[in-house]
Amino acid sequence: MKKLSIMIAAVCFTFSYGQKVSDYKYVALPEKFTGFKNDQYKLDVLLTNTLKQKKYTVVVGSRNQWTTEANSNPCSVLNADVVNDSGFLRNKIILEFKDCNGKVVLSQKASTPIKEFVEGFQDALKQALVTVPVSSPKELQTETIVEEMSTSEPAKEVSNHTVENNSSNHTGKYTNGKISLQKVQIDDSQFILVENNSSVPFATFKATTKKDTFKVKLKSGESTFGYYENGNIVIEMPKGNEDYTKEVFILK
Repeated sequence: MKKLSIMIAAVCFTFSYGQKVSDYKYVALPEKFTGFKNDQYKLDVLLTNTLKQKKYTVVVGSRNQWTTEANSNPCSVLNADVVNDSGFLRNKIILEFKDCNGKVVLSQKASTPIKEFVEGFQDALKQALVTVPVSSPKELQTETIVEEMSTSEPAKEVSNHTVENNSSNHTGKYTNGKISLQKVQIDDSQFILVENNSSVPFATFKATTKKDTFKVKLKSGESTFGYYENGNIVIEMPKGNEDYTKEVFILK
């Protein structure tokens, strides 16, 4: 039967599964870091110089002061902050990087026994900056959906993946009864679990020397362990005070 009408629609969705600090070229610094009142102890200078050494382009001030490339796509810019987390006896900071949606991409705590503010805060920031990788910018992954509809045939949907990992690596959905997570295989040694509509992984798994056992980095920034058990994924969830609970995510 001759088709009476055909409609083809191409829709592009942006995925940022597993986005890392190194995926970004630009880093924006605020006018003042969180928790520092009258003096930032030249932490902005230290952070700027170190990021430049690691091949990042640092932008400051309002967006009209940014480069044309960064201003045209603010989601290509990572937002940095140094949070004053000091206690009674130690100078402590939290180095944070957030994406354009306010999702934390990296959060690193550091402290120092040096009590002088300038030397102490700078020492803590230097420790935190060790964890920041060298910039290696990547384009956001995209997926194109092509849908064809006609009056003579049922609607068909064809997926043309342009992501680096093909659909065979998207190995199912898991749930603990409260949230549903999609498993996405990054490579042979690591995978992530992501929630719908989230640009930050719920958990990132990296293989260890023991089969089916993984080091896990949670969305909160906490580190723990996970493993397969009867086809399900188990995460040892930190409770504080070195206690853990067993969280089982069942394959749907």
